[in-house]
Amino acid sequence: MAADKLTAAGQAAGVDVHVETQGSSGSTPLDPAVIRSADAVIFAVDVGVRDRDRFAGKPVVQSGTKRAINEPDAMVREALAAAEDPNARRVSGGGATEPAAAAGRPGAGSEIRRWLLTGVSYMIPFVAAGGLLIALGFAFAGYQIVNPDPSADGLSYAQNWGLNNSFFDLPSVTGVEGLNDGLLGYLGALFTLLGQAAFGFLVPALAGYIAYAIADRPGIVPGFVVGAVSVTIGAGFLGGLVGGIIAGFAALWISRWKLPAGVRGLQPVVIIPLLATLISSGLMVLVLGRPLAAALTGLGDWLNSLTGASAILLGIILGLMMCFDLGGPVNKAAYVFATTGLTASLAGDGGQQQLVIMATVMAAGMVPPLAMALSTVIRPKLYTPAERDNGKAAWLLGASFISEGAIPFAAVDPLRVIPSMMLGGATTGAIVAAAGIELRAPHGGVFVFFAISNFLLFLLAIVIGMVVGALAVTVAKNIGRPRTEAVPEDAVDMAHAHNAAAPVTQPARA
Repeated sequence: MAADKLTAAGQAAGVDVHVETQGSSGSTPLDPAVIRSADAVIFAVDVGVRDRDRFAGKPVVQSGTKRAINEPDAMVREALAAAEDPNARRVSGGGATEPAAAAGRPGAGSEIRRWLLTGVSYMIPFVAAGGLLIALGFAFAGYQIVNPDPSADGLSYAQNWGLNNSFFDLPSVTGVEGLNDGLLGYLGALFTLLGQAAFGFLVPALAGYIAYAIADRPGIVPGFVVGAVSVTIGAGFLGGLVGGIIAGFAALWISRWKLPAGVRGLQPVVIIPLLATLISSGLMVLVLGRPLAAALTGLGDWLNSLTGASAILLGIILGLMMCFDLGGPVNKAAYVFATTGLTASLAGDGGQQQLVIMATVMAAGMVPPLAMALSTVIRPKLYTPAERDNGKAAWLLGASFISEGAIPFAAVDPLRVIPSMMLGGATTGAIVAAAGIELRAPHGGVFVFFAISNFLLFLLAIVIGMVVGALAVTVAKNIGRPRTEAVPEDAVDMAHAHNAAAPVTQPARA
């Protein structure tokens, strides 16, 4: 949506805008010739920009995607003004932007949000791949595949079957209640092993790419290492968050050292990885590890003690978080909280309540797209034709647990849509938590029905939340709403890109 808005604003201003989106589905890099001829660059980003060194030396205007959606004309004007200003903020060769004045520097809150979203966005593919592989392993072999195998010292059934057998030497285990043997058992063990291997990268990827967002490529190595150390000492995702920030700043500090020319070539490949890793991982082991591990253990114990009204309250809070910003930092915080708990539970280190939390988070996150889709069916006259088309797509997005399917509606009318979605999500979250429904997959929506302990009740909870959210937003849109005709058609075009890099070129100067 930010890309479309900036392109339209450029056309209205009579300038050429070329857009490179960097979403979770990948991107097509801009032609280097286009970048060379550009007068200025706009970064409309919520996470870090990949390969931003390509834009080095160009005047830059930077903001979150929300501003690009709401004020694209102003951003294009600012970019054109920056092109004429020799003191304008420019993209430096080190991958970061160098502000000309304090007024051009992003706020601390915006920067922290960008760091965390970068780490989470790179972590989520590991979560999805690992979780779905483990869920398939459970479907083929049974949930007990992760339990210790008495016949193998220190190994689980998955490890024993998967590592000590091949496809042509299928295991045949009898007398094990709840486990399939033969081909199904072997495939289940194999999928579980692969999923557990992917899960092993969750915290290192989170920490590594938080550090990357702070220091660019020099931060990756110390970030990944401190994330792995955090897992080893039991600090988990809390250690990954803190360690990633420390590693990023350590790498950024060392990268700014003015070293003699003779050793400058060693700085990125030896000096920064070595010293930044020593600083961040050393602090994690010596100072931060034990307090963070204790905090994580205490959090897990508290969660496992929740029953009755306390569990319902937790379900309401998680439901509200999942629907507050539809894929933003609050939504991602709840999701990371659930997936790290799921990881621990599947590894045998967490309680059953962690599985309930995962079910609560996924069910609540499915509500906003489904509720908006239902509202477009109940009262289609409240929506433009483009919104009704987005409503048709939102059915599948919601069923697949893609909360971002409701973003086009929230961007146009946030004061009516967001509270209504939060009401629906809190309703679903409360029902799932109260019922104690368990989920052993981190993603997939209704398509991972085999990993849900009570799928019919899970589905009923989603339907109830969807109806509540749809009725709430429909009523809200009937109260003091603007005329539908006044809503521009292009205000609701569906987009999934997190970033948009837009070189702006004035035709007369190209």
